[in-house]
Amino acid sequence: MTPTQLAPRFFIAVAVILIFCKAVAWLLGRVGQPAVVSEMLAGVLLGPSLLGLVLPDVKDALFPTALLPVLYVVGQVGLVLFMFQAGYAFAAHRVTGLAGTAGLVSLAGVTAPLALGVVLVLVTADAVPMRADGTSLGVSAAFVGVALAITAFPMLARIITERGHAGTRHGTLSLASGALDDMVAWIMLAVVLAFASGRAGPAIVTAGGAIVFGLVLWLVGRRVTTALMTSPALNDSARVLGTVALLFLVAWYTDEIGLYAVFGAFAVGVVMPHTANTDRVVDTLTPVAATVFLPLFFTYSGLRTEFGLLGSAPVLLFAVACVTAAIVGKFGACWAAARLRGESQGVALRVGALMNARGLMQLIALNVGLEAGIVNASLFTVLVVVALVTTMMTTPLLSWIERREARASREVRPPTFAAAK
Repeated sequence: MTPTQLAPRFFIAVAVILIFCKAVAWLLGRVGQPAVVSEMLAGVLLGPSLLGLVLPDVKDALFPTALLPVLYVVGQVGLVLFMFQAGYAFAAHRVTGLAGTAGLVSLAGVTAPLALGVVLVLVTADAVPMRADGTSLGVSAAFVGVALAITAFPMLARIITERGHAGTRHGTLSLASGALDDMVAWIMLAVVLAFASGRAGPAIVTAGGAIVFGLVLWLVGRRVTTALMTSPALNDSARVLGTVALLFLVAWYTDEIGLYAVFGAFAVGVVMPHTANTDRVVDTLTPVAATVFLPLFFTYSGLRTEFGLLGSAPVLLFAVACVTAAIVGKFGACWAAARLRGESQGVALRVGALMNARGLMQLIALNVGLEAGIVNASLFTVLVVVALVTTMMTTPLLSWIERREARASREVRPPTFAAAK
């Protein structure tokens, strides 16, 4: 397919994706689901799991194989902009007064699902075809563990804000724990990808390149971004242009060294100064990323998700076990850690519910693993199911906790008696 033939296919595909995502978001929004959940599900429905099953010719016409690399590239633009915003939001949430509790909750929320994921893969290695060709059992086990350990920090922050929980004890604790959790999980993912190469050369390039990148960020990153955001010689348009150029330059470098663009974009967001100018730049870039580009990434992921693979009994059982391990390891461990630190039942339950969501962050990790060749189609589908289930259960679980507390409050309220006539 020539570029001239591909361009109109791209335009109609994008139009269908955006309209379909908005329609699903409207439907699920009526039951309290955030937009990111709807877009995740919409992307899956446009792939072989539904559209390809019901109308395979329509699916192939809308999303020909030649179009997939274009969707991937444009989706990466959305991810870079999104992860930049996530890094900026990450740096805004300081751990104050809750450092000990947040640290323990984060530690529990990483180690428990990591351990459960590793054990699950090791135990089922001979029964379930979850390993990609050429990938060692250790790398597969480590990847599944890290994938289960991820928390959807940006979505967590969005739910807390939308539900009016910003500034509450459970909201502050969840944000602090989620930020620490994701930072540790992304570092572990980078380590797994480095070891997955199986050769010393790429691992050395990744490790060395990451050290150089970290040093540059530490020594000059803050100065460069501060100059970009505060220079009186620049207007808002120039700051947006400079920010995008910087993001793409860093994305290129981190991709080249094997650390992947999402890591670089997140790091740039972390070192950005929190000023009114930066807020305007983020507010300019974020709607474009969230409204136009991210749905393309969801669809690209959905086109590689085949729920038909769950028709195999071993794969289906593995999926159920993965979902169970994810919920027990994240929700259960974070709840237990919060209770151990003396938090009330209501705070601990809410923290566990919020930390349990994987959302977009797990999809990003899955696509990184797939591109690195350490995830096969079956494992990709299973972990997409984990991301969908744990994310979709977050808002209903929070609503259930609120209803539970309201009932308990009514039951303990002393009865009132009408005045005697």
